[in-house]
Amino acid sequence: RLVRLWPSPALLVWTGCWVLFEGLRSVNVPAGLAFALASACGGIASWHASTAWRKAWIALGFPLSLAASGLASSLPTSLWLLPLLLLWLAYPMRAWRDAPLFPTPKGALNDLAAVVALPDTAQVLDAGCGLGAGLRELRRQYPQVQLHGMEWSWPLSWWCRLSCRFAHVRRGDMWATNWAAFDLVYVFQRPESLPRALAKARVELRPGAWLASLEFAAFGTPPTHTLRCSDGRSVWLYQMPADCVPH
Repeated sequence: RLVRLWPSPALLVWTGCWVLFEGLRSVNVPAGLAFALASACGGIASWHASTAWRKAWIALGFPLSLAASGLASSLPTSLWLLPLLLLWLAYPMRAWRDAPLFPTPKGALNDLAAVVALPDTAQVLDAGCGLGAGLRELRRQYPQVQLHGMEWSWPLSWWCRLSCRFAHVRRGDMWATNWAAFDLVYVFQRPESLPRALAKARVELRPGAWLASLEFAAFGTPPTHTLRCSDGRSVWLYQMPADCVPH
């Protein structure tokens, strides 16, 4: 718990980047290459942070601390664009309007299948699948259904495709993709995104299909069911048609 408590993750990543940087320099790796590799490791580690600001702090902590240390004078000026480039590649600015990366905790969807029973032929979408944590939890609940993942960030969608071969994962815009083919759509988004997601579900999902939202509810619309997670979160379930209009 202490390791997961903010800012411990950032401090651990920064320390790891410094250890890597100094280790590479000790074996005569050029300063520019050592900086690039250490910054890349910090950028990759930042994907697991829960908010956009924490991602930025984790990714930029090592470069900023290097600059403050006075060792940056040995580096080409152009290298300082690398951390920003890595963060931009992982999440273009357009994606930050939603949830850059909110990994679904293990066990968060326990008992979902007991409330939302789906046939083996069902199609289930994780809209904004990130690195695939939600897909893995959905697979635990529905091992026979066809799982789909949609992710706007191409590095994350690529990684998710490799790590979740049991699902059809593709890069795309969850808002531009039609949800009509799905029996269940799962989202873990910002609270302000939920009214938009529910409005889309009302228009596109067929009667009887479900929208499931981890942690955040669509304000003004009572859920069909609510699951309580062991860590205190809730899964808000809306079965179509959801007739109440959010306000």
